[in-house]
Amino acid sequence: MTDNQIIIFDTTLRDGEQSPGCSMNLDEKLKIARLLDGMGVDVIEAGFPIASPGDFEAVQEIAKTIKNAVVCGLSRAKAADIDAAAEALKPAQRSRIHTFISTSESHMRYQLQMPPEAVLESVRESVTRARGYTDNVEWSGMDATRSDLDFLCRCIEAAITCGATTINIPDTVGFAEPEEYGTLIRNILNRVPNIDKAILSTHCHNDLGLAVANSLAGVKAGARQIECTINGIGERAGNAALEEIVMALKVREDILPFKTNIDTTQIIKMSRTLSTTIGFNVQPNKAIVGANAFAHESGIHQDGVLKHAGTYEIMTPESVGLTKSSLVLGKHSGRHALKDKLKDLGYELGDNAFQDLFARFKKLADQKKELHDDDIIALIEDEVASEHDRIQFVSLQIKAGTEGPQVADLILSIDGEKKGVHTEGNGPVDAIFKAIREICPHPNAHLQLYQVHAITGGTDAQAEVTVRLEEEGKTVNGQGADADTLVASARAYVHALNKLMVKRLKTKPAEEAA
Repeated sequence: MTDNQIIIFDTTLRDGEQSPGCSMNLDEKLKIARLLDGMGVDVIEAGFPIASPGDFEAVQEIAKTIKNAVVCGLSRAKAADIDAAAEALKPAQRSRIHTFISTSESHMRYQLQMPPEAVLESVRESVTRARGYTDNVEWSGMDATRSDLDFLCRCIEAAITCGATTINIPDTVGFAEPEEYGTLIRNILNRVPNIDKAILSTHCHNDLGLAVANSLAGVKAGARQIECTINGIGERAGNAALEEIVMALKVREDILPFKTNIDTTQIIKMSRTLSTTIGFNVQPNKAIVGANAFAHESGIHQDGVLKHAGTYEIMTPESVGLTKSSLVLGKHSGRHALKDKLKDLGYELGDNAFQDLFARFKKLADQKKELHDDDIIALIEDEVASEHDRIQFVSLQIKAGTEGPQVADLILSIDGEKKGVHTEGNGPVDAIFKAIREICPHPNAHLQLYQVHAITGGTDAQAEVTVRLEEEGKTVNGQGADADTLVASARAYVHALNKLMVKRLKTKPAEEAA
């Protein structure tokens, strides 16, 4: 590793999934992990193995699957956590155990209820135990940016002495600002005597909108690993966004002379896939991956871009994988054309999934004159999301209009058995959701969000619907796409209900991670 090489540590599957509504099932996690590996992420934090049997299984399966990246499992400074992480990571070609404990006075007093010396001893014990399983151990001081510097440095020195090879400095509550965070990194490099034996890492939250700025300040000060997530998802206001960090390093190489292993042309696909998987739409003005990131409406801007793209574009759309395809599909397009489109978009489907997709594609093509990339992507992601679900959407008929009541005739398949119901509601959507609740009772789950947006322009645009369900503190998002908004609504609710069934198996640890 050269001095200007930055390690990209992606925690989308761990810290990102802790965000309410961002729960993913095993197949979804494996899909995201493969894409992260394919785009060149160096370390994939696959989950928190002790959290639940589902998390343990996900980390274990990702460890079996990933071929290039280091697979990392998180653990508190507890023997059981570390042992679980080590067991889950056994199949990995390259693995890392990431252990953490709080170091700020506030956290030690009120959350841990431990004196500093006991915390310091816990650092030694946890890192030593982790090092017994692997020579790749990361240690984090949670709430580091609000910790006493002398005590933090003592903990870091102890962690390195006991075998930690990466030291992470989390801005857990997003409190720091760039100059302050950079100074903290420099102080650690200057004051910890054995710091040369470890790599310093940043992990910045976005509560004040400074996560990316703080991460870059940390790198300029000497950190060589950045912890981040796709689309910046994560606890509260989220984490530092991988796409913003990577492109900032690429575009501003003049003042940030650093390199990453990320294939930036994979960014748009990665962003869209995650967004569809978890049902979190990216805001249009989001940097790098938002729908408006490369749009120019101002006459002055349009004039400049037409004359020379560099007048208002500091990076090309192609550099992040946003390209205009010359192949626009329609109702006369066949299987070969659709397969070519899937290949261009970077998707591979099995025969059964492709046949199902083709049937939905032909149906949509009969309704729309032209199908663009976003239409195809929505169909693919909707198909893949539901491929292995226990509850499957089959058909829907609606009676609606000014003369009520509105009526839904819905058929679902549950574990292969079709069940139908006829319901009335206060509007067609209410009737649909009542029908789903009648077929699959879930009295303790409450609808928190129902959101519709158009995938492309025009009155024939596909609708993409997001449904959020909450049950006893567990929150999940479901998403469905269809040219018929009501069908999309049914698909989204069913998707959320399937995810809720998985979420019921999960229990969150008593402490939140860095």
